[in-house]
Amino acid sequence: MDLIGAIIAGLAGTVVFSMLMMLGPMMGMPKMEIWAMLCSMFNPKGNLTLGWILHLMMGAIFGIIYAYLWSIGIGSVTLLSGAIFGLVHFLIIGLMMGLMPMLHAGMKSGDVPSPGFFMLNLGIMGFMGGLLLHVIFGIIVAWVYGYFI
Repeated sequence: MDLIGAIIAGLAGTVVFSMLMMLGPMMGMPKMEIWAMLCSMFNPKGNLTLGWILHLMMGAIFGIIYAYLWSIGIGSVTLLSGAIFGLVHFLIIGLMMGLMPMLHAGMKSGDVPSPGFFMLNLGIMGFMGGLLLHVIFGIIVAWVYGYFI
């Protein structure tokens, strides 16, 4: 496993994920700014810089997780495997999103709306957007990481 490659791949996936997330409302998708949700996780007022740092850090960590799984023989560094990892990633994160109000200061205070399980509080487009974004993240991670191995 190439650790630096995994981090770069995770960051590349996160940048593409974020750009598409910003463009989403222009295409009829709900606003899904994960960095804004993360920035108010510990303090209802929030800190946008912290939100972006956490978002990018999580992308790098998921890049490392994907690369590690590929290195031990779970899947392979292919676009299809990246898409499947992104799908599984979404299923896990989707469950965690429904539990966020228990841990999130902004959601506890009512300042930040809860996305709900699988982001369904945002409607079917929230669900589809979250799913598609995570699949694209997985594809980008596999594509970029493939250059390092």
